[in-house]
Amino acid sequence: MKSKNNQSSPQTQQDAMKVAKSVQKPNQTKEQTKLIAQGIEKGITLYKKQQKEKQRDADKLRKRLLKTETELESSQSDIQSTLITSKQPTSNIAWLLLVLSWIGFIIYLLFK
Repeated sequence: MKSKNNQSSPQTQQDAMKVAKSVQKPNQTKEQTKLIAQGIEKGITLYKKQQKEKQRDADKLRKRLLKTETELESSQSDIQSTLITSKQPTSNIAWLLLVLSWIGFIIYLLFK
């Protein structure tokens, strides 16, 4: 008795039987052809299973890369916002130093 996981679709069974009949030898019995078809069917089922597994792995990798890319973009935007925030006090300090230097220059000229 076949379990649900090992049972092939009717389309796969038909395809396997077509292939088995196409390679059938002249003296080959129906039972031999049926056994060949079952072997081909198992091969097709195994191939489909492997392809589904590869597709799942590729999807997992794609999702992981997408997540990593999103996290990278998020961290880059955080870094940029941090840089913008940290540049503001520096520019304020620069203006403050400029004003103080002008005041010092004016005081120097007045008391010369």
